[in-house]
Amino acid sequence: MISLKDYSSYDGLGLASLVARKEVTPKELADAALQAIAKLNPKLNSVLQTLPEMASAEIAAGIPNGPFAGVPFMIKELVLHARNVRSDSGSRLGQGFVPGADTELMSRFRRAGLVLVGTTQTPELGYNPTTETVLFGPVHNPWDLNRSAGGSSGGSAASVAASPPVLSAPVAGGPTTPCSRPMMAVGGRFQSWPAAANTTSTQ
Repeated sequence: MISLKDYSSYDGLGLASLVARKEVTPKELADAALQAIAKLNPKLNSVLQTLPEMASAEIAAGIPNGPFAGVPFMIKELVLHARNVRSDSGSRLGQGFVPGADTELMSRFRRAGLVLVGTTQTPELGYNPTTETVLFGPVHNPWDLNRSAGGSSGGSAASVAASPPVLSAPVAGGPTTPCSRPMMAVGGRFQSWPAAANTTSTQ
């Protein structure tokens, strides 16, 4: 079992490298991520669901040998959908929606070897620069619990910026939310779409 201290000292590619060298198993990484969520979420309120049984089944079935093989991550409950994983879109209007298929971007994440362990908060239907829903309450900034985590990927941003962090896939403006700005030293473009296989867009 990898310790939370060791787990938090690696980025996603670093964790994938550990798996590739057989220094840690995907199951051990998933367990560490879930342990981090259990430790932090009572204060942050950033994670809505944890999916330990689904993650274990995915690992047991065999993970694609992609660049992030065995690395645990979470998705925001908006636009990006995973098959049979509830996605409320932060709204009572959408509460209880369970998609029957992965969106194309989720399929690509799976092909990259990422292992889904949970979902994160978003403002109602994504239409707010702060993540404070009637349905689930506010997400708190891990750097200052009295401040906002921003939006619309406030749950993802808080999870990534926390210590120990948990990787989370934002959609659209998430990487620029306040509590994720300390993470912005990592350059590059952020994939924000597609919903279908024949379309691409980056932010």
